Amino acid sequence: MKIGILGLGLIGGSLGFDLRSQGHHVLGVSRRESTCQKAIDIGSVDQASVELSLLASAEVVFICTPIGLIVPQVEQLVAHLPETTIVTDVGSVKTPIVNAISPLWKNFIGGHPMAGNTDVGIEAAQRNLFVNRPYVLTPIETTPTSSMIVLEEIVRSLGSIIYHCQPEKHDRAVSWISHLPVMVSASLMAACLSETDLEILQLAQNLASSGFRDTSRVGAGNPELGVMMAQYNRQALVNSLHQYRQNLDTFINLIEQEKWELLEDKLKLNQLNRPKFLE
Repeated sequence: MKIGILGLGLIGGSLGFDLRSQGHHVLGVSRRESTCQKAIDIGSVDQASVELSLLASAEVVFICTPIGLIVPQVEQLVAHLPETTIVTDVGSVKTPIVNAISPLWKNFIGGHPMAGNTDVGIEAAQRNLFVNRPYVLTPIETTPTSSMIVLEEIVRSLGSIIYHCQPEKHDRAVSWISHLPVMVSASLMAACLSETDLEILQLAQNLASSGFRDTSRVGAGNPELGVMMAQYNRQALVNSLHQYRQNLDTFINLIEQEKWELLEDKLKLNQLNRPKFLE
């Protein structure tokens, strides 16, 4: 099968590796000639170009650009595609994307692989990135069943675990487990940097180890992507942030009032529930 990838960064490049290993012919498009050449050199794609017309022969096209570019790129892309081409995206927000593209292209299916890291660019692409990772598909009532079957088969071949849900429910869920952690992590770093005693700040930086590394990691990613998460999933994220702030205030009150048993109960509850999110 000929499969197109628009956007050759971490996700697009990694998709290319795995799709080629399945025997597909992969066509890649990027804004930069240098990225196209790099993708060919490392074996992520068979062909690459800065021109959207390269994807005209693709049976399935994955849109792997930043969230804010997905709709504009698809608006330009559809002029090059036959009606039978299946188009899907990998954006971390679904509702505005599905609402904008579905009227333009009946064979569009929203998607979101829950995989990746803070690295960016084609140089960060890696094989088997999607193995045993959740991959959400958000079909709507008018989504052709035949298109879903084709896309599910491709996603399953990546080793991913497929979930189906409505775009709105996806956005509410990821606001808790993906978008909120980015903002919490960023606010942790901002709080640390607010320390005015430079000697204490330097000592904290010297002593920072695995705990700080784990809790600050997701806030150290691409700032542009963080802003887009907030912009395109604003309401769900704001709701999550308000709820997080209420819970943080509860912890502050317990500590200020020296209610150590209640604090321990809270921490035990967290210890009990964390595996439900990660197993």
